[in-house]
Amino acid sequence: MMVFSKFRIKVLYLFLLGALMSSCGLDSSTYVKSTHFGGALGTSYSITLLYPEELNLETEIDSVFRVVNHSMSTYLPDSDISKINLGDSMIVVDKMFRDVFELSKEVYSNTNGYFDPTVGALVNAWGFGPGKQLVLDSTKVDSILQFVGFHKVRLTEEGTVIKNDPRIYIDFNAIAKGYAIDRLAELLDQKDIENYLIEVGGEIVAKGENKLKQKSWIVGIDDPQIEEGRRLKLTLQLRNNAMASSGNYRKFRIDSTTGKKFVHTINPITGYTKNSNVLAVSVIAKNCAKADAYATAFMAMELSESIKYLNSHEELDAYIIYIDEIGEVKEFMTSEFKKLLVY
Repeated sequence: MMVFSKFRIKVLYLFLLGALMSSCGLDSSTYVKSTHFGGALGTSYSITLLYPEELNLETEIDSVFRVVNHSMSTYLPDSDISKINLGDSMIVVDKMFRDVFELSKEVYSNTNGYFDPTVGALVNAWGFGPGKQLVLDSTKVDSILQFVGFHKVRLTEEGTVIKNDPRIYIDFNAIAKGYAIDRLAELLDQKDIENYLIEVGGEIVAKGENKLKQKSWIVGIDDPQIEEGRRLKLTLQLRNNAMASSGNYRKFRIDSTTGKKFVHTINPITGYTKNSNVLAVSVIAKNCAKADAYATAFMAMELSESIKYLNSHEELDAYIIYIDEIGEVKEFMTSEFKKLLVY
């Protein structure tokens, strides 16, 4: 199952405001905090970095977002992916597109198709993407399903994309944001910045630690049962890893005629939106693109399947909030995720 244009649980990162310095451990006065805020990829971003001198990286940061958008934004008509979706088979994609394509192929295979970037046609049809919303019945859903399946798309050695059917619509929105954060992290790494926290629309990469406090970066996950305002469900510490979150609780559409609720998670196997007992998922991985993709997949998979997968893949850690058979809110978290909690 795949979430298109999906809502990410808004993650609040907590860092020291002002110039307060810790008196223990290393001399925190050797670090200067630089912050960058703005809008990108249809959401907001915040970057905090600690370095011996103040840095202004606005130009470089904007460049990363610009090239990612040009490569993979379905909302820009002149992007490479938009041209490919319109049938241009001569586009030679860049390294970023290749990276995301190959990782998508891996997660698609590992999750038995529950993560599927070709679900884009269904995303549009259900009214959650940039394309035209349709009035759907079982016949129309079945017809669209003919163009769904990432195995129906391949990337040639020359860098062109071959689709089995020109009507196949590729949508990387469920992984591109995480990948963009990884590119920002690479930018900071190349500048030998060893301590930073990047957040884009709730997705996070944390490197090193908050030297001003002499401890790991502290982040929080919102309670998915609070539809208005905010309340933290839990807080945890991150260091040298990434976290991405996904949830259905605020991203949905109500049919104006029937009053029926449609969530933004689409099952690429059945072609329908899925009202799941899983409220929200947060995944921790070494890079944000992978965390992003699996957070999407676990929202689409049955809870038991997600837990089984996590128990056999130690490279991933996760926190899942769900409703059990009697309607009570429950939690599942891997053992390593639990170790990161801040009480």
